[in-house]
Amino acid sequence: MPKYLALGLCLLGATATYAQSKKPLYQDRTAPTDARVQDLLARMTTEEKVGQLSTLLGWEMYQKDGQKVSASAAYKKAVDERHIGALWATLRADPWTKKTLLTGLNPKLAAEATNALQKYAVEHTRLHIPLLLAEECPHGHMAIGTTVFPTSIGQSSTWDPALIKRMATAIAQEARVQGAHIGYGPVLDLAREPRWSRVEETYGEDPVLNGQMGVAMVQGFQGSSLKSGANIVSTLKHFTAYGVPEGGHNGGSISTGQRELFQSYLPPFRAAVKAGAQSIMTAYNSIDGVPCSANPYLLTDVLRQQWGFLGFTVSDLGSISGLVGNHHVAATAPEAAALAINAGLDDDLSGYGYDKDLLAAVQQKLVAPEVLDRAVGRVLRVKFEMGLFENPYVDPAKAVKQVHTPANVQLARQVARESVVLLKNDNNALPLAKTLQRIAVIGPNADNMYNQLGDYTAPQPESNVVTVLEGIRAKLPAAQVTYAKGCAIRDTTSANIAEAVAAAKQAQVAVVVLGGSSARDFKTEYQSTGAATVTAAAKNEAISDMESGEGYDRASLDLLGKQQQLLQAVVATGTPVVVVLIKGRPLNLNWMASHVPALLDAWYPGQEGGHAVADVLFGDYNPAGRLPISVAKSVGQLPVYYNAKRPVTHGYVEMDNKPLYSFGHGLSYSKFEYSDLQVTPTETQGAVQVKVQFKVKNTSSRAGDEVAQVYLTDDVSSVVTPVKQLKKFQRLTLKAGEQQEVVFELTAEDLMLLNGSLKWVVEPGTFTAQVGASSEDLRLKTQFNVAKAVEKVQ
Repeated sequence: MPKYLALGLCLLGATATYAQSKKPLYQDRTAPTDARVQDLLARMTTEEKVGQLSTLLGWEMYQKDGQKVSASAAYKKAVDERHIGALWATLRADPWTKKTLLTGLNPKLAAEATNALQKYAVEHTRLHIPLLLAEECPHGHMAIGTTVFPTSIGQSSTWDPALIKRMATAIAQEARVQGAHIGYGPVLDLAREPRWSRVEETYGEDPVLNGQMGVAMVQGFQGSSLKSGANIVSTLKHFTAYGVPEGGHNGGSISTGQRELFQSYLPPFRAAVKAGAQSIMTAYNSIDGVPCSANPYLLTDVLRQQWGFLGFTVSDLGSISGLVGNHHVAATAPEAAALAINAGLDDDLSGYGYDKDLLAAVQQKLVAPEVLDRAVGRVLRVKFEMGLFENPYVDPAKAVKQVHTPANVQLARQVARESVVLLKNDNNALPLAKTLQRIAVIGPNADNMYNQLGDYTAPQPESNVVTVLEGIRAKLPAAQVTYAKGCAIRDTTSANIAEAVAAAKQAQVAVVVLGGSSARDFKTEYQSTGAATVTAAAKNEAISDMESGEGYDRASLDLLGKQQQLLQAVVATGTPVVVVLIKGRPLNLNWMASHVPALLDAWYPGQEGGHAVADVLFGDYNPAGRLPISVAKSVGQLPVYYNAKRPVTHGYVEMDNKPLYSFGHGLSYSKFEYSDLQVTPTETQGAVQVKVQFKVKNTSSRAGDEVAQVYLTDDVSSVVTPVKQLKKFQRLTLKAGEQQEVVFELTAEDLMLLNGSLKWVVEPGTFTAQVGASSEDLRLKTQFNVAKAVEKVQ
């Protein structure tokens, strides 16, 4: 054999040996993500691909034996037989999951559990693909031992996106160090139907405020790198128009035109996608007859082609099977799976929407192989970009140190303080004097820790939560603070109003804490989606306090139970009364607004709510919260959102057309004046900028915050537009006597409408700018003119 031929054969043999020993491309951390995704897809079987799109309910996937945790048999079977790619709510604890402080996991055990699950997935799958672990994170990670912040409706009442970004950063770190990768939230649905059960999970009725809060959450969750070990993917909910169901029925159909969809309901999602959100969840409802979970126009045309979304979409729990059982747009489960994935729905939250039925759809050629690859590739991309193939594990010691830290608890108190809305304060009834010696604290929400935490909250040790009663006692340790519950939220079978009256008569002031509850209990039955099953109570059966939270839609907005009678009896004593409201939705406040001098709305203020309320009551914190949703006088007025389209509504026979308290309303212990409004438009080719500047002065003797708000009206437009629309806002801190100039820049996007041809344009003509402290308290007003049309380039 010639020498050169022998040498060539040797080189070929060496090359072959090297190729066999070299790691697959998808395991090369230095390779581009897209190349790694494509390499892995090429190695996967159809069954493995389908499995990657199944996100199973996770709390049954670990086994706890004392202080040891391991992967359960159910989990091992799901990995071995179904090739699952993700779990949801593994660390969740609540009555639905039947995980308690005893049977659930503390942060250290949680980290050990997620490590055990990852270890099995990585070591017992053919291609060593790690799991994605998704958790509920709307106002804190819904797991034992984490920090509980105010619910979203309270977060938006701060009108402070920078603070909410800090909060989201803290939530993300607490979740990530326990092994989570995805946080479900924020909820970006506009809440224009207060009877709907999930108002507390939203940021209210306005697209601009919702969008700013959503951006803050996405930035806080995701940070600058998903490989940081302290950040999680943000999943936007619920795509879309979920918060205005007909009759207030959760998940019900909605009727809206395309223009309203794009001008009101979609902008918060678009803003969050622009901010980099990597995941988005579809809604249960249909729009104009097309279910959101099988809507190719929304999931592909709008989300991906128009907005450039690169992340993955996920169903709400059970919504794929709901295409058969609820919407009846598919006759079989494989048809439903095909409708969803072909429309652009990538991931199945449930594990029974895709799974064997998606496999059947592929086999029946209802789903093309490239469609399956597209969905799987989007999910795998997140796993690569989080660095999970290189480092799927977390350090349990870090979880112990970094969850529920003193700094996070203090942050929860600050968010709660900023969220408190002072609705009424006649004759400066507040703040209360710290020299008071006898205080009565009365009401069903005065000392009920779970009633102030909201839905999607894990069980809490009593030491973690400060109630209003405890907050007041801590504030005035030398005072005599008498507590009387008086009545329950809903139950009318037992009450002790006489005890509350006696306490009020002996006190110098009565703080009456009323409202609602989203506190789940172990007696309530739950649907497979986690929503409560609401039924009438049997005779002599104790009634849960829960009147809000998923599934608890209302027919009226009145205070339930004997709360109204309790308040009236206490007021009748003649003792000065302050009402504190703890609740998840706007309620009928007419009587108290007429008969009680001071009203505070704390929504669900979280674990530090008692301290925050006490801080405001006694003047250690000057309130500046603003309503993110209007408060109606009657359900007969609904809807009452401030930015309704023209023509302006008129009054009814029984009452006027105005809400009791309008969007943006909120008082302070300080007084502020607005002056010197100047609006300067600048037009260039294809663009317009409008400079809005004015001065705000604190004319009082104490420092305080003011929320300056700018509203815009398109005076004459080719299509009907809102009476007014919030465009900009800023929370300002001003010392006594201090004056500050505020400057905002409006762009063409702020002035645009969707015209008759469904094109975004700025139409020439006059606009009216108004500036003030709420949508109804507008202090300054001027017109400006735009001479040239501007059309948005798609």
